[in-house]
Amino acid sequence: MTHYRLAVLGDPVSHSLSPTIHAALFDLAGLSGEYLAIRSDPPRLRSLLDELRGGEWDGFNVTMPLKGAAAAAADALTDVASRAGSVNTLVMRDGHVLGETTDSVAFRDLLADSRLAGRSAILVLGAGGSAAAALASISPDEDVYVASRRQDRAAELATRFGYGVVPWGSLVAGALLINATPLGMRGENLPPSLVESSSAVIDLPYGAKPTPTALRADELGVPLIEGREFLLRQAMASFTLWTGVAVAYERVATALRNV
Repeated sequence: MTHYRLAVLGDPVSHSLSPTIHAALFDLAGLSGEYLAIRSDPPRLRSLLDELRGGEWDGFNVTMPLKGAAAAAADALTDVASRAGSVNTLVMRDGHVLGETTDSVAFRDLLADSRLAGRSAILVLGAGGSAAAALASISPDEDVYVASRRQDRAAELATRFGYGVVPWGSLVAGALLINATPLGMRGENLPPSLVESSSAVIDLPYGAKPTPTALRADELGVPLIEGREFLLRQAMASFTLWTGVAVAYERVATALRNV
């Protein structure tokens, strides 16, 4: 039986739930494998990609702040990863390192979820790899805006995808709010009234406790998809790329309910 060697690369990475998720995926799929968390900077990333090319690994996930560096270091990119300029999954294909963004796969699936129906627009917070992956997954028919604490980066990202840009903290009434920033991971709040003005929220940060954004959405009854669900969905898509095996979301979510 093949024994898979996988890892997530980033900094920080010790908090990542990805090793736990993939242990459950290996178990449910009946496969043998290990999945490590490796603190990495761009030089370490490039070194590990050489090891991937040499057959020492079967694939990597990439998290902050290396998603752009991974896109630059891969030998080839999928169409959606090329559009996003962001990679969170690396796998060997035909002797080359292929970069994919299963973040975009997860966003695409969630945007079709009935919990997020009824939005009048989409407001994406952030201008990094996760925000780019979100924008790359959105239908051109949607009314989309980008906001970042760095206005220049928000403008650059919005222009690249042909969407609008609004100042940080601006409200877009009735919009689906996608928090693609780290705000909330350490208990930080988003700008006032953003959750109150939204039709639904996708909140990517996660930790041992719910983020203030998640707590506020729950208090208001605003439909919410938390970071753990997003993480699980993108992890499942990566796992299938590496192994060729798909596991139903409900099975994995049940297995990880108490984690």
